[in-house]
Amino acid sequence: MARIAGVDLPKKKRIEYGLTYIYGIGLSTSREILREANIDFDKRVYELTEDEIATISRVLRSGKYMIEGDLRKKVAMDIKALMELGNYRGLRHRKGLPVRGQRTRTNARTRKGKKKTVGSAKK
Repeated sequence: MARIAGVDLPKKKRIEYGLTYIYGIGLSTSREILREANIDFDKRVYELTEDEIATISRVLRSGKYMIEGDLRKKVAMDIKALMELGNYRGLRHRKGLPVRGQRTRTNARTRKGKKKTVGSAKK
């Protein structure tokens, strides 16, 4: 099993799709990396040699791509900055509500969590 950037890639998948299991790498970025490393897209992960794995790792470490821990840290810091600024998106993050303009009267359960009944106490 190939381990690149701290992620175990699935053995049977083609390398162009296997690389997308790394956080921050989509299909187009994966293809760009493979072009740079001169590796065939159709090759399976288990068919890669140690040299090819090292080449892919070298391309990823070149500083051109932000992946895994660094990218997660950057996203978290960006969200924290929005919250500290106190702008609308930051307030929505702070309250745990949808940030991108979705409705909240219904269909916001993923962000809001389990329903809490308010009021309606009969006398």
